[in-house]
Amino acid sequence: MNSGIIQSVSGPLVTATGLEEAKIRDICYVGEAKLVGEIIQIREDEAFIQVYEETSMVGPGEPVFPTGQPLSVELGPGMMSSMFDGIQRPLKDIATQSNSSFIARGIEVASLDRDRVWHFTPVAKVGDKVQEGDIIGEVQETKVINHKIMVPIGVTGIVKEIHEGDFKVEDTVYVLETAEGDREFNMIQRWAIRQPRKIAEKHEPTTPLITGQRVIDTLFPVAKGGAAAVPGPFGAGKTVVQHQIAKWADVDIVVYVGCGERGNEMTEVINEFPELVDPNTGESIMDRTILIANTSDMPVAAREASIYTGITIAEYFRDMGYSVAIMADSTSRWAEALREISGRLEEMPGDEGYPAYLGSRLAEYYERAGFVTTIGQPAREGSITAISAVSPPGGDTSEPVTQNTQRVVKVFWGLDATLARRRHFPAIHWLSSYSLYSSDLNKKLNERLGMDWDAAVTHTRSLLQQEAELDEIVRLVGVDSLSDSDRAKLLVAAMIRTDYLQQNAYDDVDTYTSLKKQSEMLQTILHFEDKVKHALELGTHITDVIEGTVELRERIGRMKYIHEDQVETAYGEIREVIDAVIRQVVQDGGDA
Repeated sequence: MNSGIIQSVSGPLVTATGLEEAKIRDICYVGEAKLVGEIIQIREDEAFIQVYEETSMVGPGEPVFPTGQPLSVELGPGMMSSMFDGIQRPLKDIATQSNSSFIARGIEVASLDRDRVWHFTPVAKVGDKVQEGDIIGEVQETKVINHKIMVPIGVTGIVKEIHEGDFKVEDTVYVLETAEGDREFNMIQRWAIRQPRKIAEKHEPTTPLITGQRVIDTLFPVAKGGAAAVPGPFGAGKTVVQHQIAKWADVDIVVYVGCGERGNEMTEVINEFPELVDPNTGESIMDRTILIANTSDMPVAAREASIYTGITIAEYFRDMGYSVAIMADSTSRWAEALREISGRLEEMPGDEGYPAYLGSRLAEYYERAGFVTTIGQPAREGSITAISAVSPPGGDTSEPVTQNTQRVVKVFWGLDATLARRRHFPAIHWLSSYSLYSSDLNKKLNERLGMDWDAAVTHTRSLLQQEAELDEIVRLVGVDSLSDSDRAKLLVAAMIRTDYLQQNAYDDVDTYTSLKKQSEMLQTILHFEDKVKHALELGTHITDVIEGTVELRERIGRMKYIHEDQVETAYGEIREVIDAVIRQVVQDGGDA
């Protein structure tokens, strides 16, 4: 393919001529430094190239070398526990090769380690007829991830050769006899990041994703294969919420995309994750995590590509039958990159300068999440749960990115600045958030927990709603104007907020709460409410209840720090103490 000539350079946007054979989305190497770029628009004889690296010192007259291939990722053993930039270049290898903490321009590093040796175990045998998506072999990539080698999409044939042994990713491990002749295959697949991978069927998500975060699992659950957004102002805790889900969610694999956020946040992930133990496997969390970093000081064009890189990697592991969670922090920074590129292309702007196609691009991304039946044999199901932070300027959720996101996601965890200032974390507000999966998932949890979980959650929501309404009355006429039963509701709602919904991400015990422990905690608070109601019915005054249960409520407030292995006995003991204390309060009130 003939090379072209640069005509102009405007930040990350380069225009070139002489690329008559090139197509939209083709990758090019720009300038003498051979910077990686992608053709995003063609007008007559001019090609507009989005460059994924810094374009300083690149000028008109320099050559452009087209590859004829779209921006793609390499998929194969070696991705797990790795950290890539927005276009899947391994940052550790770049640092070693360039001997610098910064990415050198024009550097070329293979996405997958070409020297590492993997043990390949065949699943298919000579003579088997295989087609796209079939599992043909396995590689134990980490202690918890068995990497399944699949027949590439679009390939059908008969196994002519297949070998067990130790191989590098580029070594031939099997040969297929196809209609076009014999073809050799290694362990690498390449896939264009903007094209969804093929599936057999998509289903309605019905399995709850347990995150270990009480406010999420109880009030606003998300399903495996669902989509959730975490909008909130600066300092409200979006990143910590995503970190917590990445650490503790009951998924097989996590793909974490740091998209335009501060470098210290990715540093925190790099430092923390290797030290954490996955409660589901007992191994390091990094054994099931892939990090993609495109921080705020990296080229803005690569930021736009980073979430597609992440979702493509997630689809690859989903096709193996794994449940995957992809975290994007944040889609607002991705949208800003989209806006910048659109402005340089002189496209007609939409709301607040964002391109008119912002909504459709967001919908395309979230649509790639889901619970699916994969192609190929053996039959398997996998899921991708997309959880994205949104950073509206000034916390204004009426801005375009939040509004377009809200149209396509079914779970909305609205972070509140007022809660954050009170040091109530996670600062997910129970009145502005919602989950459209809640009813169906709660009914499914009824069986798992052996209780009417749906009724308990519905009652909890009702108490929090009533508290908000009663607070309005209290502000106008004072708490003494309320009836005893209403004051009891305020008392219990306050316990739910501070003793249940509030959770310390940095406490070794409170950072994660199993579903069993959540049910025990909630039942304990609701048991306290039942006993208080009974005391009031017997004529006890609410003031006596409040004064007589100070120590009891302090003990209930400390129950979040009970270890998981003590759940079976500890909460039963607390409920027995509740019975005894309330009984004593009733007796003392009767004596008075």
